[in-house]
Amino acid sequence: MGTVVTKSRLIEIRSQYKRDGKKVVFTNGCFDIIHRGHVEYLQKAKSLGDVLIVGLNTDSSVRRLKGPARPVVCEADRAVVLSALEVVDHVCLFDEDTPFEIIRDLVPDILVKGADWAIEKVVGKDIVEHAGGVVRTIEFLPDRSTTSIIDRIAQTMAR
Repeated sequence: MGTVVTKSRLIEIRSQYKRDGKKVVFTNGCFDIIHRGHVEYLQKAKSLGDVLIVGLNTDSSVRRLKGPARPVVCEADRAVVLSALEVVDHVCLFDEDTPFEIIRDLVPDILVKGADWAIEKVVGKDIVEHAGGVVRTIEFLPDRSTTSIIDRIAQTMAR
């Protein structure tokens, strides 16, 4: 089981991983209503290195990105659920609209985003590559998304 940590603690942990020669993978997202697509994405991300760190958008960040009705699940609950997944080593909340600051401070060895992002548009790409790291994209599982789950629930409730 992983841990939910502050950014300052995460930076300390990252330093230890670096000393130990561990490859740190970083990804980020809202992870609202955890589903199979999330789980398979995180499993693939973890397979790229030794340690998986997930940057998790705070509730206010999710609202700015997804609208006033989101998130469905509060940040504290999303963080606990994510950290309970076997493949996730650490979860760190961030309040910005992008993970630029956490990537800048963490400098992971491997930065991962979903394949819906063009690699040249991945936030933090320049930081990671400048430090000798790599950026990877992972295909999403088709027809699996939080939005589609919410839409199906709304349709069911409307019947």
